[in-house]
Amino acid sequence: MQLSGIITALATPFTLEGAVDFEAWSRLIAQQLEGGVHGIVVAGSTGEANALDDGEYDALLQAAVRQVAGRVPVLAGTGTSNTAKTIALTRRAAQLGADAALVVTPPYVRPTQDGLIAHFRTVADQGGLPVVLYNVPGRTGCDMQPATVAGLASHPNIIAIKEAVDGEARMQTLLALRSPQFAVLSGDDPTASRAILAGAAGLVSVGSNAAPRAFRRLFDLAHDGRAADAQAQDGRMRGLHAFLAAEPNPIPVKALLAEFGYGHGLRLPLLPLSAGPRAGLAAIVAAVRDLEAA
Repeated sequence: MQLSGIITALATPFTLEGAVDFEAWSRLIAQQLEGGVHGIVVAGSTGEANALDDGEYDALLQAAVRQVAGRVPVLAGTGTSNTAKTIALTRRAAQLGADAALVVTPPYVRPTQDGLIAHFRTVADQGGLPVVLYNVPGRTGCDMQPATVAGLASHPNIIAIKEAVDGEARMQTLLALRSPQFAVLSGDDPTASRAILAGAAGLVSVGSNAAPRAFRRLFDLAHDGRAADAQAQDGRMRGLHAFLAAEPNPIPVKALLAEFGYGHGLRLPLLPLSAGPRAGLAAIVAAVRDLEAA
């Protein structure tokens, strides 16, 4: 499997009563497919994976696999703080029909770099799915270094990395590891255009939940090497990038999705968008409508 393009890290919509809103889930997936995204992630950090029980996780993944019907890859978030649990969840995702596993560096436990190599190799050997490495130290307290990625990139069942560190030098180092079997994906919306112009295969995006067409356009321009046009498109999206960074993900994107009719609220300990960013929500809704219509 070769991953590329815009892969949306889907938010999980809830009803006013706090249950998973499967009707909104189906509409959100349909919107993504119509918007031209190249893949979706179910139950990643944007999807509040840690707030889902086992039955909800299974039902969300099954529903996504059924609706997508092979048109784009479906990635399942399966990373935990324990290798054996990660393997078990990856195997379950495989049984439910996922095409690949998005496996974050183990949160909280802070393994060594050698520990990360052992963890990911074991998951790739035993999990039953192609593995996408996911490095997001701002969330996990664990930063997987490029040299560690180099030690994993040749594994036949490790197919990509989602790199969420905002650093041009870091991205350039990772891009040197690209091969037909191993892709480098940005995990940072605001710098994705720069990364794709430099050779990244695509973006695992938060903002494409609300603006799939705009992000697909950004990818197409950057992938085609149309630097000036890609930078102009990115400039039109700066307000959206800033809004989505106003509070921890997925608080802002879920507030935005609610305005478009895709679910309500979050699960504790996450709280709704605070008054400051909410004051700009109407302007962002209007900007997203313009971006999607362009």
